Amino acid sequence: MKEEKLSHVDEKNNPTMVDVSQKAITQRNATAQSVVVLDQNLWEQLGLDNSEATDIYTKKGPVFQTAIIAGTMAVKKTSELIPFCHPLTIEKCKINIQPAENYEIRIECTVGVSGKTGVEMEALTGVSVAALTIYDMCKALSHAIVIGSTQLIEKTGGKSDFNAESV
Repeated sequence: MKEEKLSHVDEKNNPTMVDVSQKAITQRNATAQSVVVLDQNLWEQLGLDNSEATDIYTKKGPVFQTAIIAGTMAVKKTSELIPFCHPLTIEKCKINIQPAENYEIRIECTVGVSGKTGVEMEALTGVSVAALTIYDMCKALSHAIVIGSTQLIEKTGGKSDFNAESV
């Protein structure tokens, strides 16, 4: 079995940014997902029990649209938030938010770039901030909101691909 080495630690065990200068530019994509769970009362109060609901509104405004904007802004600022992330010129960012079963709101963020490093952290940051924004937009109605699992669903390009379904 090959011994894995942490990529953000140098030979003296000091933190360091990965040197990508010798890597090839490839198309890299990543998709992440986060789940926000509401209690039944809040779900019904927001009108999400109606299968036609495409967005919800609170006194702060349109919840899903605001979360999409916040998540997109977070994607673009990931390198300012995560110390060893390289600044990237984001070419694609798509955030989708949908009510699901069991009082869940599912957030999915897909990010794409032509570059020397991947965009997993950007996709994960996008769904995380979108989930936090939903919490912020709805907390005046209830604090019984749980931001559940946040995970990488898929990544392509670079040294290796990943798909959560194949794990």
